[in-house]
Amino acid sequence: MIEIKENALFIADSHYPHHGNEFLELLQKLESEEIKISQLFLMGDNFDLLFGYNDYIQTFSSKAIELLQKLSAKIEIHYFEGNHDFCLKELFPNINVYSREEQPIMFTLSEKKVAISHGDKYVTGFAYDLYCKVVRNKTTLTVLKPFEKSIIDHRMKKLSQKNICHSFHGFKQRVEEILKHYRDADMVIEGHFHQAKVLGKYISLPSLACQGQVSVVREGEIAFIKL
Repeated sequence: MIEIKENALFIADSHYPHHGNEFLELLQKLESEEIKISQLFLMGDNFDLLFGYNDYIQTFSSKAIELLQKLSAKIEIHYFEGNHDFCLKELFPNINVYSREEQPIMFTLSEKKVAISHGDKYVTGFAYDLYCKVVRNKTTLTVLKPFEKSIIDHRMKKLSQKNICHSFHGFKQRVEEILKHYRDADMVIEGHFHQAKVLGKYISLPSLACQGQVSVVREGEIAFIKL
């Protein structure tokens, strides 16, 4: 298992470019080394919509994509695909990209077994699971390519108007159900829910878009901070 190092940085749910430029600005600071880190964990939905096998969708986030490609040559990066960003392995060949099917991935931190996932893998329902298999698929994306501009423009417009920041009522109960799938882990780290909460061994990371926070490893613990 890979070790999570001191000063590793976790960025979750930036939803760039529709919900602020913080993600792009943070990547620029990493590129200039104004901020120095040991590892970068991108926890999914860092882009509001980005997927592989399509050039048009990349035009909405070209600066951030280019920065990540540059950063991957000098920083160890782990990208956990989310429900808004997927099929990214060809786009980021030097990044460790994990699809929904591959998640969770096990790491170690201060001798603890840590399971990391975007957060939409478990307790989601049959319909959602089926939708994910259909949409996050090279064949589907290829078939839809002749209609890409109208579909993407429509989807991007809807996403730009979506309210993504809200409290999750019943979140503790949802976490209890999720943790049934993580019995072998000492710690679970997920994004997706935009909650910035720690419930026992479960860490729900802050959303950069909603809380304006990231997470950093300090003295073997996960700390939520503003940069």
